[in-house]
Amino acid sequence: MQDQRLTITKTYSSSQLSVVLALITLVQFMIAVDAMIVQVALPSIGREFGVSVNGLQWIVTAYGLTLAGFLMLSGRVGDIYGYKKLFIIGLLLFSLASLTGGLAPSEIVLILARVVQGLGAAMASATGLSILVAAFPEGKKRNRALSVFSAAIGSGFAAGMILGGIITATLGWRWVFDINVPIGIVVSLLSIKYISTGTTERTGSHENRQHRHLDIFGAISITAGLMLLVYSLNIAQNIGIGSLQTLELLLLSAIVLAVFILIEYRSKSPLMPLGFLRRSSIFGANAVALLQVGSFWAMIFILTNYLQYVRAYSALSAGLAFIPMVVSYLVVSAFLSVRLVNRFGVKPLIISGMALQTIGYLFLSPISLTESYFGGLLVPMLLIGVGTGLSFTAINIAALTGTRRGEEGLASGLINTSRQIAGPIVLAILLTVANFET
Repeated sequence: MQDQRLTITKTYSSSQLSVVLALITLVQFMIAVDAMIVQVALPSIGREFGVSVNGLQWIVTAYGLTLAGFLMLSGRVGDIYGYKKLFIIGLLLFSLASLTGGLAPSEIVLILARVVQGLGAAMASATGLSILVAAFPEGKKRNRALSVFSAAIGSGFAAGMILGGIITATLGWRWVFDINVPIGIVVSLLSIKYISTGTTERTGSHENRQHRHLDIFGAISITAGLMLLVYSLNIAQNIGIGSLQTLELLLLSAIVLAVFILIEYRSKSPLMPLGFLRRSSIFGANAVALLQVGSFWAMIFILTNYLQYVRAYSALSAGLAFIPMVVSYLVVSAFLSVRLVNRFGVKPLIISGMALQTIGYLFLSPISLTESYFGGLLVPMLLIGVGTGLSFTAINIAALTGTRRGEEGLASGLINTSRQIAGPIVLAILLTVANFET
């Protein structure tokens, strides 16, 4: 009988762990910033290139499509071929695409740069979280690392809204992309030095061949299916979820994803073992993450439009209006949630956090045309910030708890994908309901 034991070699010291956490957190912050910073710069880009609103939308959509589509694949490739290698490649790809975007002579070049940027972001994001999970032992140390990682996401989104206005107004829209280049290069060099290469070996030739095998057809089908799903939901926000084009694309994405499930069911070495999803903590965490992020992005969408179009706030002023909510999220997610998780467990934190978010949304629902910021908006936004901070880190911990060696990339790719597709899904439903009522 063949010996199929799994041997893991890690060379992280205590000081390295702190540096690794800082590097991964900075990259995640940069990726989150880039999801928002371009939004504010779109009018300036449109004026320079003479592009319509529909054309500008592709600058945003191209990034989101490739980011969502390649997260699962990136996580699994990292499991097989190594997280460090793919993380650095993704970061360099992201930096190169940012430089290309900053130098872009036309709208087409800029859109193509955003496609590559999304691919690099997917590779770095999925493997970055995997590196944290592999480096930090399950328990208090990992929970603390995940709380810092979670805080970086929220602060990145907020910083993107503010920095987009400041950079565009002072240095010009091209610096929205160029600013990523020096950061990406420095972090790549530091990652080469400080992130250790853990080796995963399976004794036994048959097992080793299975472990090194990448499910190509599964990878193609899940990537295509997710990209079709996100694209169809994005265009649904403009033409309606009930339109023929949207329904055709949704049907096509459902067919491709169904093919993926069939491939995984029949594969001897699947990209995503179906039994992995049947684990209660994995399925529950991803379902809650989809609901949490979807409702949060719907709130951001509504309030951003309300503040700018109804209350005549500038883009910068609208971004600044979200600062109290973001600060409350950062304080809770970075300093409080991990202590509460260690004391009470993840389930009470997820329930209480989602309950606070729900109360905040209910308080926001009756806002009027004359609602004052301090009288009607601030308190609900603070409740949402605290609730999101409590549950976001707990959901991350639940989604990664119990993962076996070699599954870190799969788990991180899955939870990141759930969050990436949540916004388009809920926004499409929200706008459909709004159009129906009007």
